[in-house]
Amino acid sequence: MKTILWSGLVSLALVVSMAFSASAQCGADYKWPADKAKAEESLVLLKDNKNNGNFKAAIPPLNWLITNAPDLNKALYIYGADIYDGLAKKETNAAKKAKYADSLMIIYDLRLKNTPCGEEASITNRKALAAYIYLINSDKAKDLLQLMDKAVELNGNDVMDGTLIPYMQTVQINKVKFKTLTDDDVINRYEKITEIIDAKTKKARSEGKPTDKYAKYQSDIDNIFANCGVVIDCAMVKKTLEPKYQANPNDAELAKKIFYYMLQGKCTDDPLWLQTGEKVLETNPDFGIAKNLAIKYLAQENYTKAESLLKKALPLASSNEDKAETLILLGSINAKQGDKAGARELYRQAIGANPANKEAYEKIGDLYMNSFNECAEKDNMADDRKVYLIAYDYYQKAGESKKMAQAKEGFPSKEEIFERNYAAGSATKVGCWINESTIWRTRN
Repeated sequence: MKTILWSGLVSLALVVSMAFSASAQCGADYKWPADKAKAEESLVLLKDNKNNGNFKAAIPPLNWLITNAPDLNKALYIYGADIYDGLAKKETNAAKKAKYADSLMIIYDLRLKNTPCGEEASITNRKALAAYIYLINSDKAKDLLQLMDKAVELNGNDVMDGTLIPYMQTVQINKVKFKTLTDDDVINRYEKITEIIDAKTKKARSEGKPTDKYAKYQSDIDNIFANCGVVIDCAMVKKTLEPKYQANPNDAELAKKIFYYMLQGKCTDDPLWLQTGEKVLETNPDFGIAKNLAIKYLAQENYTKAESLLKKALPLASSNEDKAETLILLGSINAKQGDKAGARELYRQAIGANPANKEAYEKIGDLYMNSFNECAEKDNMADDRKVYLIAYDYYQKAGESKKMAQAKEGFPSKEEIFERNYAAGSATKVGCWINESTIWRTRN
């Protein structure tokens, strides 16, 4: 078999045309050529050299098989991809690396032609990911975008997870560096990626699997999109999209589009962002969205809305940290509404969910610190000041030294506990709604 050498590299140029003329071979069986003995020998040499990392030595038997048995089995092209990928990764010379990368792409094309086995979508996806490694920082990034587009088109929501961020990065380079895309081109691809992530998130949740990685993907892709030079501001959304949404407020897809555009445009103070966010939640339950909408309503002192959204967020929390944070926010609402016992219970649940979160201890301390007027029986100052003792205990657990000092200022004096015949260091019960034990201490 004749081969062409280019700076010491073996090219696939002469074997491609013969390989493309063969018929497809699927399944686990091997379709041996007339010279089976030679084919078996070549396959052994190919596998052994590949497995031992002798990639250059694996090329001659690979080329022989591609020429004489192109539809042998899909394993032939899997091995071929490993060989040229291995060569490209090791090569330090830019020109040679590019040549090996070109050969790698040819291998994927040969597999698609000769052993597709109904795997066009997955093979194209693998080819796109391989191409990304070698083309993303070259002028061929323009061609890479077409390949990425095709991989996403063929695979839809089943596109490999590892494709999502590279796809958006490819879009960014074509928009910013090569200026081959319009704002609408970028927006359409961004929306497509977001839809895929939403679908993957829903599937994972339905299967009881974690969804954290998809939230991270979306965050990273949002950041890339923000650096694509696409002009999305509040004025554009309000002028072009809000009238359409107000005319059809049940349009979940439009609501999603508006919500994410306003997020990118930092328009989250607009009531439209809250309105569309709640519509998004109806079809796409998401912890982050529910929590952030709730925080926005909290800032507006709309506690009813905030509490409703936090209760939706709680069962969606995928970590103890998120659960504790949500419980603390719910407790804060109860505290603002005067339900101190209810707030404390939620803070205690937060501590149970994530003992490392010290904020809940601080919040309980605040409840006790602000209970003097409510709990003072006005019989004697020593007993009335016990709320400061128990508040100090919780500030200490929270590691809040400044608040500990403030609580200490409210401790009873030595004279006040002496008058009641109490001893510093002895146990005492704090009554009222608090109903906890502490020890006597004095401020002086």
